Amino acid sequence: MRLATFTDYGLRILMRLASTPEERLSTADLAAQFEVSQHHLTKVVQDLVRGGFIETRRGSGGGMRLARDPAEIGLGSVVRHLERRFALVECCQANGGNCVLKPRCRLKPRLLAAQDAFLAELDRSTVADCAWNDDAAAA
Repeated sequence: MRLATFTDYGLRILMRLASTPEERLSTADLAAQFEVSQHHLTKVVQDLVRGGFIETRRGSGGGMRLARDPAEIGLGSVVRHLERRFALVECCQANGGNCVLKPRCRLKPRLLAAQDAFLAELDRSTVADCAWNDDAAAA
């Protein structure tokens, strides 16, 4: 299974924020660290705020930080939230897509079962388990 780049960036943001929970970081800081577009990262941050994963503050001393303890943020819940607009295959779209095999397709239930297994595995880990640290660079 391949996650959307949007989700990849969301997970990176959460892992980075978990590494320094007392520090507020700006979107510009993270965009520079990740070497990605600040504009695109801003959209991801907004979605993470809507999902209740991070909080932001404007002005002096502003920036973003995790909205709760990283040990309470399951990776599965983050991926479910960020991937809600992206379907595994066309027939998994909310509107059912345009699959001509739909009446006789036996693939979709298997794909959905595989997706459920993937998410169940992610449910076993939290953002705290994946927080960035200096030791990880050496490993």
